[in-house]
Amino acid sequence: MCDGTRVASSDEDLIFRGPGALAELVRSGEVHPRELVEACLRRIEELNPRLNAFRDTMADEALAAADAAASGDGLLAGVPLAVKDDTAVAGQLMTRGSRSYGPAAEADAEVVRRLRAAGAIPIGITNVPELMIWPWTASDANGITRNPWDLTRSPGGSSGGSAAAVASGMVPAATGSDGGGSIRIPAACCGLVGIKATRGRVSTQPEDEHWLGMSTFGPLARTVADSGLLLDVMQGTVAGDLDRAPAFDGSYRDAATASPGRLRIAVSRKLTPGLMAPISDDQRTAWEQTGALLSELGHEVVERDPPYGNVSMHFIQGWVRGIYEDAFNIPDQSKLEPLTRKMVAVGRRLVPDGRVERVRLARGRTVARILRLWDEVDVLMTPGLATTALPAEAGYGHGALYAFNLAGRFTPWTSPFNVTGQPAITLPAGVGSDGLPLSVQLVGRHGAEDVLYSLAGQIEAARPWADRRPPVSAGSGVPAAV
Repeated sequence: MCDGTRVASSDEDLIFRGPGALAELVRSGEVHPRELVEACLRRIEELNPRLNAFRDTMADEALAAADAAASGDGLLAGVPLAVKDDTAVAGQLMTRGSRSYGPAAEADAEVVRRLRAAGAIPIGITNVPELMIWPWTASDANGITRNPWDLTRSPGGSSGGSAAAVASGMVPAATGSDGGGSIRIPAACCGLVGIKATRGRVSTQPEDEHWLGMSTFGPLARTVADSGLLLDVMQGTVAGDLDRAPAFDGSYRDAATASPGRLRIAVSRKLTPGLMAPISDDQRTAWEQTGALLSELGHEVVERDPPYGNVSMHFIQGWVRGIYEDAFNIPDQSKLEPLTRKMVAVGRRLVPDGRVERVRLARGRTVARILRLWDEVDVLMTPGLATTALPAEAGYGHGALYAFNLAGRFTPWTSPFNVTGQPAITLPAGVGSDGLPLSVQLVGRHGAEDVLYSLAGQIEAARPWADRRPPVSAGSGVPAAV
């Protein structure tokens, strides 16, 4: 990949300071928003040909917004952000990774509106796999997106473009969405912090819900505090949202630096019934070492497995039904990839219109059983993924059975908590023998994102990761992706 020598540019050092620090610089008058936008645009011009993280940039719009942001107001004053290509940005195309798509969005999605209101500046649209189906990022429409830690590997998916953009320092933060792990998986692959908040914590408008309520928007950032800051801004629902999370009137950013107290933490590597997913030695060691760290930090750590039952079947039904519904947004379905068309057909047959409500009712019983674990513990810790990042192409171009099995073996611990609607966060947990990030996942009670942030911040303080930068972030000397 490279000779190991890297020299950080001033643009790199600036963007890697993160959204919280950058907003402070803007509010203090030390940096103008235009300087940040221009720095990000230079980084994108230099690095995106190697990574293919961005489908499109919004240079003129972002520069105009930066020039208009003279006052530097808001929690994210003047901070450039990337937006995933499943989230409406006024005046921009939303292709969902497909070769067929509708006209430009007339208005921002609610989550983008909130980010703008806090002073953030959308700067570009990041790549996704078609219809956000898979935990890798590659499509006929936009090609293969690559991991900044190793260009031969995937950044994960479906928020892979967003994760690659943040991890490489093209932008300080980005939006993602998570219907089965699609924020947490790319975060784990790229050494970031990725949270799926409680169902109903973040508005899904202009959609009432997505993937039968399993999917939600959320942030990708390098540190726990910056993730919390972004969720502070993004949280909130509006008329039309079907779900509402328990109220929270504090600050998630503040929670990241607050003591969590002594928690009862369950640790588990249990797989859902019927799933076979061998865990790598490196990932198992990262999970074990994190469990030992939690004990050292004074928490009561117990081995306890969630009663998953048939949660995998409930996930599969919501997943394929969601894919089927998403296909209605594609004007010319004949242009969908062959694998996507097969998944759409599975959704149509497995969960037809008449079965949707029955699926919801049956899911509720399974969720109630799983949640009983949190009557006994505060947090569950699992591995983040079964291995480090997959090859860049992963299941792209393969048949449905191959892709389905690869996805299930790679990420067996994320999707159950889309079914339950609980908050879950993935964190860096060291580096594997292949030089790629390792990860763990923390899962909390409904509405307890603040507990997860406090515990995650404590872990980060004990074993910091923010100073690690992937080789490609230095730009020069790194070959272009092929």
